[in-house]
Amino acid sequence: MQLPAAQVAVLEAANADDATSVDAIAEATDLPPETVTGAVFELEDEGLVAVTERVDETITLTDEGAEYAAGDLPEIRLYEAALAAGADDEPVSMGQVIGAAELDGNQVDIALSNYARKGYGQIDSGEITADPDADPDADAEANALSVLADDGDGDGESDSDGELAADEFSTEIRDQLERRGLLELAETTVREITLTDDGVTELMAGLETAETVGQVTPELLTGGEWEDVEFAEYNVEADAEQFEGGRVHILRQTADRVKDVLVGMGFQEMEGPHVDADFWINDSLFMPQDHPARTHWDRFALEQPTHIDELPTELVERVERAHREGVGEDGEGYHSPWDEDFARALALRGHTTSLSTRYLSGREIGEIEPPARFFSVEKVYRNDTLDPTHLLEFFQIEGWVMAEDLSVRDLMGTFEEFYAQFGIEDIQFKPHYNPYTEPSFELFGTHPTTGELVEIGNSGIFREEMLEPLGVECDVMAWGLALERLLMLMYGFEDIRDIHGTLCDLELLRETEVTY
Repeated sequence: MQLPAAQVAVLEAANADDATSVDAIAEATDLPPETVTGAVFELEDEGLVAVTERVDETITLTDEGAEYAAGDLPEIRLYEAALAAGADDEPVSMGQVIGAAELDGNQVDIALSNYARKGYGQIDSGEITADPDADPDADAEANALSVLADDGDGDGESDSDGELAADEFSTEIRDQLERRGLLELAETTVREITLTDDGVTELMAGLETAETVGQVTPELLTGGEWEDVEFAEYNVEADAEQFEGGRVHILRQTADRVKDVLVGMGFQEMEGPHVDADFWINDSLFMPQDHPARTHWDRFALEQPTHIDELPTELVERVERAHREGVGEDGEGYHSPWDEDFARALALRGHTTSLSTRYLSGREIGEIEPPARFFSVEKVYRNDTLDPTHLLEFFQIEGWVMAEDLSVRDLMGTFEEFYAQFGIEDIQFKPHYNPYTEPSFELFGTHPTTGELVEIGNSGIFREEMLEPLGVECDVMAWGLALERLLMLMYGFEDIRDIHGTLCDLELLRETEVTY
């Protein structure tokens, strides 16, 4: 029987009694594993070998996982620092504990996102508590890292005292560590072959090597030899290694979709700095300087530089007068302290309404004449407590309309038209208070999975005390909507940390179908 050289080599290296792996045959024949694999499938089609497959899974610690295995997880370091600071008796400043824990860079976010989840304590309003009954030695994730570090072959089995049950380690803990990027899972298909009776018969009868060509070359074509040679057959159904290609993140896709919708509704896009003066972020919005949301616990201030160099003098004077005295005959202002140095302090913007104040004041593109519509879909930063609906940074859909005689009905109708473009038609409205809008109301949508009402935005008609200092003489209705919560209503996500951040679920993002 004549066979290609690779098939002959495989048959001679195989055994009728014991299964032999493709890798073992490749080593014995000095052939590449992919060549052996191709020959095996061809021999299987001829009925000369039997092929069995299994999937082996290997677990390997990442560099970050190895670092934590050698030391401690960030949340454990935070807990131990909190205990040392007395947080088991009374709340302690979170900044103080983070400094004592010596956490660097992303470790702070990692520690904060896992601290309460594991029951080490609570974080609220910039203060941290520690549960005295928590036991870091019983931390299942830390113990799993230790087992993997001790187990050189990475198979998840160890003779150490920290050994975990295989099913426990392979499900909850393994998945959590993989989401955190502390271990890598790799699946390998292992193929083993055994000679069939026909294969043994042909082998005993003697095999001849047939000269075949596996690839058409320029020389074969120009010399005409391609007409006489025998080409190797290809098994187009053979398994191939799977590669995950890159794609635009579903959050960015939705942001682009939002932009398309708003442009289609006649809006123009705004742009501006992520770091801005408190004057533009809050003072121009008629937010009193002693408002709780303007404390260092709720904002991310800059260490260097700390203040903006220049602000428009006349505008600053008008804004200060509105804060101190109010606007109009019935205006009273806040009668609270107002300090220009505080207004010049730099911080990461907590909302993109800072862009709105810049544009409405005429500082960005000059004076804007009504009617006008502007929007932005940009990132904002808030020192919130992490939970399924709150992150330290997220995307806000900012928008405003300038026109004469605007009403709440105009604002509600705009929302109904906007959300209908995404298949959301059950928007509910609730009266609310904002220092810079009157009337004001929040927006809610029904979560498609849980059925719960989810807050998706805040809105209202800008107050005269805000618009008059900016030089705006007609009505302006405005809003700030959460892009991530729009995704929750569109796709049924229950935790926005699944779609971006350190705990992002990549498999979820790969499998989620884009909605248009």
